[in-house]
Amino acid sequence: MAFYSEEEQTEDYLFKIVLIGDSAVGKSNLLARFARDEFYPNSKSTIGVEFQTQKLDINGKEVKAQIWDTAGQERFRAVTSAYYRGAVGALVVYDISRRQTFDSIGRWLNELHTHSDMNVVTILVGNKSDLQDAREVSTAEGKDLAEAQGLFFIETSALDSSNVTSAFQTVVREIYNILSRKVIQSQELKKQDPTWMGNGKTVVLQADGIQEADGQAKKGGCCSS
Repeated sequence: MAFYSEEEQTEDYLFKIVLIGDSAVGKSNLLARFARDEFYPNSKSTIGVEFQTQKLDINGKEVKAQIWDTAGQERFRAVTSAYYRGAVGALVVYDISRRQTFDSIGRWLNELHTHSDMNVVTILVGNKSDLQDAREVSTAEGKDLAEAQGLFFIETSALDSSNVTSAFQTVVREIYNILSRKVIQSQELKKQDPTWMGNGKTVVLQADGIQEADGQAKKGGCCSS
């Protein structure tokens, strides 16, 4: 999987991905490490919503991942439905050295499923794996929860960058795989309905369907099995 700079070619696909989890679990640093290979040891929570974009090449198709960070709002439990709207991927993050952040995962999953498609591609991320001496949540516990909830699972460290890229790539690749299946279905629909026309524009994958860049909905749903 290759990366492209912002100035290079126009992307073929645009995926919205959200980062959720308790305050100070390292969401912003995960995003900074992935998008810019940066880490801020003294970063502070900020109010508002921030996002970064990253371009990736998957199977010869250019994908633009638009990754949204709650940026401190979770402290006030003010993450709104607008934040989740259109998301097709999510990283649910906890801090392996703070059990209470792991215990909150169920609440975050409930919120995600309340405000987004039930089939949004989700990975459970145990961050700060570099803090082995302070670990309060075992790897096995994380795996067990992910398996019970039907999620992907990975442990990461934004500090030393281990598995950070893999976490985001796992979500993006799975979304792409789902979209590929939907495109095949759409092609079948096109064969059956001669009036169905595509225009070759950027495909925006959203929870309520596959759309063109101009907002014209295509036939077929999204993210359902």
